[in-house]
Amino acid sequence: MSETDAATMLQKPIDPKLFSWPSSKPRLLGSRCNNCGTTSFPSQTSCPRCCSEDVASCELGTRGKLWSYTIQGFLPKSPPYAGEETAETFRPYGVGYVEVPDQVRVVSRLKASRAEELEIGMDMELVFEPFRVDDDGAEIISYAFCPVA
Repeated sequence: MSETDAATMLQKPIDPKLFSWPSSKPRLLGSRCNNCGTTSFPSQTSCPRCCSEDVASCELGTRGKLWSYTIQGFLPKSPPYAGEETAETFRPYGVGYVEVPDQVRVVSRLKASRAEELEIGMDMELVFEPFRVDDDGAEIISYAFCPVA
């Protein structure tokens, strides 16, 4: 087994229903209604627009436009946000909605920590990064969006 394979085996997605992992080209996983065409993220078993249960899984795009944002200036409560940060180590970060080409808005952590780094309508790109280490020593992977250079 190569070092890359060993490293991948020690990584787990924060939730396997949110994105494909491990993968050489990971993508967010949504659902699309076969009745009205509405795309949802995260994936749902029925359509939020027309209530049809005729939905299919789909992969979402990896780029989008920043639709709205704020800067998270305080440590989120745990649970449900069980990270490794403490009040002493916490650093502010962006949180926003990114509209991907599938016409769905994805709420996401942003790879920017100051409002001056963000602008409504700017191009954003999906990235995957370590969030924390679990009790078994596996690196828990989450997703975020970062401004396109």
